[in-house]
Amino acid sequence: MLRFMGWREAADLIDRAITEAINQKKVTQDLARFMGVQPLGTKEFGDALIEIIDQLK
Repeated sequence: MLRFMGWREAADLIDRAITEAINQKKVTQDLARFMGVQPLGTKEFGDALIEIIDQLK
């Protein structure tokens, strides 16, 4: 949606944050069961993404 609106920088930042969260094994239940890690709830996942975005800026 952000790309459609022309907000490419924001979309890229979120894509990078999600990739980094996966690399750090900070994922929700749908991915955690395949990765064999403890899942985060949606709020915790959102908090993790915010922390990663703050580090990437």
